[in-house]
Amino acid sequence: MAMHLPSARGKGRRAPMADINVTPLVDVMLVLLIIFMVTAPLLTQGVPVNLPDSRAKPLEQDQQPTEISMDADGRIFLAKEEVSADALAQRLDQVVARAPAGQPPQVLLRADRGLDYGRVMRVMGLLNAAGLNRVALVTVGEE
Repeated sequence: MAMHLPSARGKGRRAPMADINVTPLVDVMLVLLIIFMVTAPLLTQGVPVNLPDSRAKPLEQDQQPTEISMDADGRIFLAKEEVSADALAQRLDQVVARAPAGQPPQVLLRADRGLDYGRVMRVMGLLNAAGLNRVALVTVGEE
């Protein structure tokens, strides 16, 4: 038995098309994907905000932060006193011993911009080995 298929020749009308055209759907989805790929990294960056003035007093700190400075020659200073790289580990242990229990001291690290990255990282390694994990790198804002 033969199947009878509707023919456009016979009656002058076309048979309805039963296929779904997915090309526009794919085009729209690709455009949305590109938009999300471009905007997603922008969402993680901060937005510059002009904060209002406040009359609030600065927060009280129990202790002064420990300051470590490194000049352009690579010399290390602990609270404005020059310390050799070998003696720095012992001095850092003394800083940790003087700190109140359960509260590691804050360390401010200032390093000259012309210094080798390895020298700064050696000092950071000594700080970490001594248990000083609250380290802030001090910079100067652009003028």
